Amino acid sequence: MTAGPARALVALPDLQIVPFTEPAASPVAVYLAQLSPSSRRAVRRDLDVIARLLSSGEADADGIPWHFVRYSHAAAIRQALAERYAPAGANRMLSSLRGVLREAWNLGLLPAEDYQRAISVKTVRGERLPAGRSLSAGEVRALFVACAGDERPAGVRDAAIVAVLYGAGLRRAELVQLQDADYTPSTGGVRVRTGKGNKERLAYVSGMGCAAVDAWLLVRGGEPGPLFTPIHRTGRVQMRALREQSVYDMLVRRGTQAGVPPFSPHDLRRTFAGDLLDAGADISTVQKLMGHSSVTTTQRYDRRGEETKRRAAGLLYIPYTSH
Repeated sequence: MTAGPARALVALPDLQIVPFTEPAASPVAVYLAQLSPSSRRAVRRDLDVIARLLSSGEADADGIPWHFVRYSHAAAIRQALAERYAPAGANRMLSSLRGVLREAWNLGLLPAEDYQRAISVKTVRGERLPAGRSLSAGEVRALFVACAGDERPAGVRDAAIVAVLYGAGLRRAELVQLQDADYTPSTGGVRVRTGKGNKERLAYVSGMGCAAVDAWLLVRGGEPGPLFTPIHRTGRVQMRALREQSVYDMLVRRGTQAGVPPFSPHDLRRTFAGDLLDAGADISTVQKLMGHSSVTTTQRYDRRGEETKRRAAGLLYIPYTSH
């Protein structure tokens, strides 16, 4: 990724870098209101990137008159994104652009013909290796050992968080919004009410994952509220939701204690999917557990093809001799 250009890609006619006087009439506001909180933040960032491209860095998404965007602008945006981002990221931003233009058309601000032309720009072609990594079984075990070595309430809570992130494949944003009523101890069911795309789903933790969550519930107590909460330095449970950043910081800390190389919270979700597929789970079932709209997305987490390639490469004899 590189810095934005020194000047706008294509000059918009009558560009006024001011927000809509009525927020309800803003295509950005209308589009974002339809998304889940986590998707809303990501799409807003995408639209801000595009707005800076269009305005020499002078405007954010609220300051762009999106109803003036035409095919020439969209094509220039596509080219700039293709040069600066991996295909998946560029196409995600183009999807955000199409979404806000659709709402400009729905609001009667953008003529239908101009709208259809603007959204007809092609997707960016190409593939990149997926970011992040999968954790080994030993690394996951080491995280639980690190949590168990902390005899404070935080150790019990952190083990339960790892159990849900890895054992149920939840996103960090989904985990922090869980309520105590969303977990069913008898089945290990976890009701995700705030999934990506504003979709609810049921996920499950099992076996010792349930034991980890049950142990945390004994520490947390039965008061209704967030399932995972902050803990005061005195050891008192604070009945409010954890922040996403707090989950990230905790995993960094436990990873350091466990001697596990750096990983992200999403890498636990990636490991969940890869381990299930390696164990023979049907990919459509894994798709449902992860809350993916398309099985194509789930396929990115499938490590089996890479293992097949690795074994094939091992069939070659390389006649290397040392000096």
